[in-house]
Amino acid sequence: MDFELTDIQKQIQQTFHDFVERKVKPVAGRLDEEKQFPAILFKELGDLGFFSMRYPEEAGGSGLDHVSYMLAVMEIARGSLSLAAACTMQSLMATYFLYRFGDDDIKKNYFEEALKGNKIGAICMTEPNAGSDLMAIQTIAQGTSEGFILNGQKTWVTSAPVADFFTVLARTDNHDQLSIFFVPSNFEGVIIGKSIEKMGVRASVTSEVAFNDVKLPKRYLLGEIGGGTKCLKEILAEIRIMTAALAIGVATAAYEEALVYANERQQFGKPIGKFQAVQLKFADMCVKLETAKHYVLYAATRCDKNLPRHKESMVAKLYASECAVSICDEASRVLASYGYAVEYNLERYLRDSRFTLIGGGTSEILKINIAKEIGL
Repeated sequence: MDFELTDIQKQIQQTFHDFVERKVKPVAGRLDEEKQFPAILFKELGDLGFFSMRYPEEAGGSGLDHVSYMLAVMEIARGSLSLAAACTMQSLMATYFLYRFGDDDIKKNYFEEALKGNKIGAICMTEPNAGSDLMAIQTIAQGTSEGFILNGQKTWVTSAPVADFFTVLARTDNHDQLSIFFVPSNFEGVIIGKSIEKMGVRASVTSEVAFNDVKLPKRYLLGEIGGGTKCLKEILAEIRIMTAALAIGVATAAYEEALVYANERQQFGKPIGKFQAVQLKFADMCVKLETAKHYVLYAATRCDKNLPRHKESMVAKLYASECAVSICDEASRVLASYGYAVEYNLERYLRDSRFTLIGGGTSEILKINIAKEIGL
């Protein structure tokens, strides 16, 4: 697996690296502490072109490859996983179905504005009794002569408190499959519910959303009736690879901070990094980080070449997220008591890393599906 980056990919990586160093890292701790949506940084990343990276030029995007996108995701997550979580939601799940199925009005007033960061989107999938099992979704869109009436309850909706629009997975009457609907957040009957307080990624605001007799015109059905599950599968591999890139970003941040500390912290007359016990920790972290990063880029390359990547995306997400939690834990141990102190970023990285275990499928679900892929 040869992953020599092109000059353009290196430039993109450097651009987002510099942005994170200048703009994100100095305020990441405060954003987490205040639990506020990073509106200014969000808009600046829109101006930088992050939200449009993965869309073709004719749709108002940059037409860049998946590898470039994942490199940008890694850098943003290295600065703040909260910011990265909100921005990847915007650049992928919240806007993809508008790009694929939205009419001219939706594309002009919502999709194109979202690519600029002027409007914020979110996707509503999870319900109180439907997480990994999406087919258990109970939200229903009942057909009428004029369109649909939407009723249901969603939870764990990233960016819901600040969203201008939602894409909603729902059942339609007399249909077993799921459909996708576009729903502006200011429509009557759309209710933003209680906020969900989280262990980590606390500046990525999350809440419940209820839909009470929300009247939707027919054109707000995105795609075909019952086509939602199939359409979601179109980007499922990319969602998983992107989640793996998020994991690599936060793991890199933890590794780098621990390395600086190990070279500066003096004990028994020398830096603690000179002690073999500490060196063994860094060797383990380095192997996990490099292996995970290379596999994620490999999976992204398969996307760019339009090769099968269902299994590869699951392997990438499973391995990278588990490595991220392990690396953040080991890095915090290097700092000993300071790794437990809010004064240092390691405490935040350790909390944030667990977020990557959930999105794109839990480790247990992925293991079961990987076993099926290899013929068991």
